[in-house]
Amino acid sequence: MFRCVIAITFLIFLGAPSLSFAAPVRTGAQILAGEDFSPLRGKRFALVTNHTAVVDGIHLMDLMIKAQVPPAVVFTPEHGLKGTAEDGIHIGNGTCDGIPVRSLYGSAKKPKQEDLKDIDLVVFDIQDVGVRFYTYISTMGLVMEAAAEKGIPFMVLDRPNPLGGNYVAGFIRKELPATFTSFYPIPIAHGMTVGEMALMIKGAGMLPGLAQLEIIVVRMEGWQRWMRWPDTGLTWLPTSPNIPDFESALLYPGIGLLEATNASEGRGTDRPFRLAGIPGLDRAAVAKKLNRQELAGIHFDPVQFTPLSLPGKSSLPKQMNKAVSGVELVIDDYLAVQPVEVGIAVVSELYDGLSTAERKTFFRQGFEDMVGSGLARQAVEEGKSPEEITQLWAEEIADFLQLRKNYLLYEDEPTRQI
Repeated sequence: MFRCVIAITFLIFLGAPSLSFAAPVRTGAQILAGEDFSPLRGKRFALVTNHTAVVDGIHLMDLMIKAQVPPAVVFTPEHGLKGTAEDGIHIGNGTCDGIPVRSLYGSAKKPKQEDLKDIDLVVFDIQDVGVRFYTYISTMGLVMEAAAEKGIPFMVLDRPNPLGGNYVAGFIRKELPATFTSFYPIPIAHGMTVGEMALMIKGAGMLPGLAQLEIIVVRMEGWQRWMRWPDTGLTWLPTSPNIPDFESALLYPGIGLLEATNASEGRGTDRPFRLAGIPGLDRAAVAKKLNRQELAGIHFDPVQFTPLSLPGKSSLPKQMNKAVSGVELVIDDYLAVQPVEVGIAVVSELYDGLSTAERKTFFRQGFEDMVGSGLARQAVEEGKSPEEITQLWAEEIADFLQLRKNYLLYEDEPTRQI
């Protein structure tokens, strides 16, 4: 058995049922396993993966080993192979069932050429969350670069975007320099699968040296762009320590922006990215103002919470051991929620509820990097409404939608579109 990854009994089932007309989705890994890994036989391949590469409750590596098609080397992203390392914690190399495991979130973020010696193919299978500043797609791009330098084909085993394929929102990172948490000139929520993203990174020249890279996408079956995670029929597996459930993943693109402020985003609690607040805030007033905006699919309850040290999740959360006043974000209709717009509204209302002195320290270094533009902070400080702020990215989103058309692999059925 694949002893190096957490037991699959740790899976969390989402309470919301799938819609009755949604066909079950089969992931790229399921398709490949159903073919008994025939495209991999006779090849020395590298596998880029973590704990999320599960096929019908069994980890992909277990299936490969059982089928006598083991990877020659494994590369892992942030949070490690088990997905239990905290955000930002560097991870060392190791082995698993005798297979070398190379960390891409430690001394190196890109595979070394010697680690790809005699490799015929690189296979990527990681469940992403569809957000620009979530680092799994940054790792994917650097692996693509390394594969291109060695002339090795790159295969993506595709998985759903939990936010769906039609929701696209947020500023595009253009003027600001690229960082590991803002690697591509794309919106915060891009509405693409990792397979589609790989094709666009190459096709749109978002990274250098990829022109000759061969990309193979093992497509999903049954996935449509309107689907959010509950509609796929798949079981949610926490993608990282602070994305324990679909609700947190859905709100992460917006409430994640609070990571670069003095406000708590719910780390250090059992509801990360579902809580937001600051000590001393008038929580009832903030909740009232947010509810007055009638944001689609969500409402806000006033709440007080205390972030605690949770080793393995958040050892040093912001506002640790302090009584934080704020709001709990309650999802009423997951298909209707627009998470980036929600995040902008929450940032604006939290800022508005502070004194003049407190506002001076609200934004931290990195906020522009996460948002992708300096316009958002400026607009909040000028007192612009959330609606005015979201309009600032409308034109560039329209341009991005035109660009991404060239790389989309999935469509909606004509009778069911969101």
